[in-house]
Amino acid sequence: MASSPLNNKKFKVAFIVLFFILAGLQFYALQNFGITQKTAFKDSIVANFILALLCWLISNNLSFYQPSGNKYIYVIIWCMMLSIGFCSIIEFAFPSFDPNNHQYQELLDLSIPVRYIFSLLLIGTMAAISMLYYKQQEQQELESRRNEAEKLTREAELNSLREKLHPHFLFNSLNSISALTVSKPEQARKMVHQLSDFLRGTLRKDDKLSTLKEELEHLQLYLEIEKVRFGNRLNTTIEVDEDLLAKQIPPMLLQPIVENAIKFGLYDTLEAVEISIKTTFETPYLVVAVSNPFDVETAHPNKGTGFGLSSIKRRLNLLYNRTDLISAQPQNHQFITTIKIPQI
Repeated sequence: MASSPLNNKKFKVAFIVLFFILAGLQFYALQNFGITQKTAFKDSIVANFILALLCWLISNNLSFYQPSGNKYIYVIIWCMMLSIGFCSIIEFAFPSFDPNNHQYQELLDLSIPVRYIFSLLLIGTMAAISMLYYKQQEQQELESRRNEAEKLTREAELNSLREKLHPHFLFNSLNSISALTVSKPEQARKMVHQLSDFLRGTLRKDDKLSTLKEELEHLQLYLEIEKVRFGNRLNTTIEVDEDLLAKQIPPMLLQPIVENAIKFGLYDTLEAVEISIKTTFETPYLVVAVSNPFDVETAHPNKGTGFGLSSIKRRLNLLYNRTDLISAQPQNHQFITTIKIPQI
């Protein structure tokens, strides 16, 4: 059941004030017709109380029944019947207010058509206001449910992306541990501990924003694992101003980008390479650029599934409803991936 507009405090006050004003105007008009103060007071108070009660009745009943299409005629008929009932009460009950005053009796008979029209307009207006109010309330509830459904869908998709991202990295690490188990068991053991710390931190994360400092600390765990895999071939530099460490960033956003840079930077060469991570602030964006060496002649752009960057693009779209927050392009023998995080 929808909430009646009369449950709204401001509307209720306006409703009460309106009927007191109508009662006052009716009292003044009756006195101008020569009706005594006592009779005019009874007439105006009782008549407007009944009218207010009928307005409340139709507003309350419309909260249970919302007409549609041709069924609006039922509301009109309902308003007419309530107005007839109102005039019937006046015609049969009000003469007792001053039974010996013939002038008042005649005035009652003459005022019935006017009272009927006035009550029909007032009750009809209340019905129209109530229907509009309930329609608006229904639209707001539908919009709220739609937004909630979209939010749950986004959260489910984000969770799905994170669940896919974990195995994507985990399989690579386990393959490396397997390869090191025989040749370098100490490094394999170290890598297992590092992987455990990394995954423990990953499991604690959700899709709420974290700080750049927390993200870089988590990224450092990942880089330590990769350095065990690649040894001296992998060098990394991280440039970040202290003022930017408190900026907000979605969790687990940098790791797949750096993983992508390592994959395409090291897999096509036996030489040592440097992966650069640089953060700047370009109002209103936190900008993170990850670069790796790139040689057009030896690179294989179709290698892998491309899940890392596509997942980042999808996450940014879900979180910020934008598709222009990530770019990746070669420049001066470097492949640079740039993401922009809006700072709201």
